[in-house]
Amino acid sequence: MTVVTLGVKDLKRARAFYGKGLKWKEAPGGNDAVAFFDLGGLVLSLFGSDDLAKDAMVPKKGSCFRSIALAQNVSSPKEVNKVLADAKKAGATITKKGQKTFWGGYAGYFSDPEGHLWEIAHNPFWKLDKNGRIAFPKR
Repeated sequence: MTVVTLGVKDLKRARAFYGKGLKWKEAPGGNDAVAFFDLGGLVLSLFGSDDLAKDAMVPKKGSCFRSIALAQNVSSPKEVNKVLADAKKAGATITKKGQKTFWGGYAGYFSDPEGHLWEIAHNPFWKLDKNGRIAFPKR
């Protein structure tokens, strides 16, 4: 796992809680719609709950959507499609097939047999180290 995305009702408040409150270091790449925190190779992402449900193409309410998405970043769009196919073979439900994203990457979502939502993404703006972890540039 490379990214944990929490769906939040108030991004400004959540960003302040993790950044100013807990003093976690905000990572580059965020904007008014999303915030990233570098947790030493694991990224905490904060994204509006409604936007997260819309992005994953799942209902905002009900058993499928829990306002959280676990994510794995991989090295290419081809690998996104392979992971999604493997997940489907293993019993997952594809909620969003791999496709180009509004932010310039490529991603898709699946729901595991228990309903946990996973995003599989290729982010061309982030480098992965030899272990497949996100490697942010040193500041």
